[in-house]
Amino acid sequence: MTKHVSRQETSPSAVLTEEKQSFFRQPRAVWATALAAVFAFMGIGLVDPILPAIAENLDASPSQVSLLFTSYFLVTAVAMLVTGVISSRIGGKRTLLLGLGLIVVFASLSGLSGDVATLVGFRAGWGLGNALFVATALAVIVGVASGGTATAIILYEAALGLGISLGPLLGALLGGWQWRAPFFGTAVLMAAALIALIIMLPATPTPAHRTSLKDPLLALGHKGLRTTASSALFYNYGFFTILAFTPFVLGMDAYGIGAVFFGWGLMVAIFSVLVAPVLQRSLATTRLLLLTLGILALVLVGLALAAERSVAAVVVLVIVSGALLGINNTLYTELAMGVSDAPRPVASAGYNFVRWLGGALAPFAATKLAELYNPQTTYAVAGAMVVIAGVVVVSGRRSLKHAEAE
Repeated sequence: MTKHVSRQETSPSAVLTEEKQSFFRQPRAVWATALAAVFAFMGIGLVDPILPAIAENLDASPSQVSLLFTSYFLVTAVAMLVTGVISSRIGGKRTLLLGLGLIVVFASLSGLSGDVATLVGFRAGWGLGNALFVATALAVIVGVASGGTATAIILYEAALGLGISLGPLLGALLGGWQWRAPFFGTAVLMAAALIALIIMLPATPTPAHRTSLKDPLLALGHKGLRTTASSALFYNYGFFTILAFTPFVLGMDAYGIGAVFFGWGLMVAIFSVLVAPVLQRSLATTRLLLLTLGILALVLVGLALAAERSVAAVVVLVIVSGALLGINNTLYTELAMGVSDAPRPVASAGYNFVRWLGGALAPFAATKLAELYNPQTTYAVAGAMVVIAGVVVVSGRRSLKHAEAE
């Protein structure tokens, strides 16, 4: 594993200058892959502004509509175990193209759905394509980017943040016209990304070692990776409670919901790319992670108090949460990529398998709790989950020291 010069041995200004130069001086293949990743991540928040419209048009309850997220992330989580098997046999580029092709097909089919059960099923297929693309994209960017692993992760998180912010915006702009339109719009964008990668991404060699189905699970035998993934599972519960449940609390139309989550996504992007690296120069990764998890738990408590009382307060707290989520996304990714000696694609697959289970559970559980009890209970449970994420980090803190030294 590549060792980096410690922050103590290099002045902050020199580090910042070097990182900026590394960030912008990338091969065209990196930018093409990153742009395709932006489009792929747009699919996560795309349905956010149109959740109420889908519920109304397909005569479904909020918890039924939330299955659009649950099926997507559940399939994404399980598929993470097979992404390495596929990419190690057909190569990174072909795996990316296969993932993009599946997204184009299932996004198009989602737009043709006539009932919520069919739509949920097509979103599951979309999740399979997303898993093949997303897991492989990080490995490809790390392998092709100049400037080392840290720069590649920042590029990846930049794509994540932009995609998450632009997804609700696209969903609002198209969904305000017709709820099916965002699905067809995504299919067009992913088809464009598919063509761009065919042209701009050089053929990637097939790895010498073929990954087996059990390799990601065996990688989780490393306590540091297991601690990171387990904490991320509970953290993602809080993350996707905010993303998937809040549209039902806001009481706005598609444009209003899209505007709120566009602001939220911008905060995710800005703080993951620009702020997290700066904060890491002052605080150790685990200490910073514990701090941001603690503040996020307080934000969720604030959402519990504001729900059904003050829409303005909910909007402010949601946007503030985006800053914390952006920092945490970068910290978790860096820990997962550097904490163990497993190959990065294998470590990524094991980590993502566990953490996306939190994303699969949260949307349905959050809306169901609100239906059975109230929105206050939903946010309070999410806050408790984030606290558990912090407890997991504290309990395994020694096993994370290796990643902090990278």
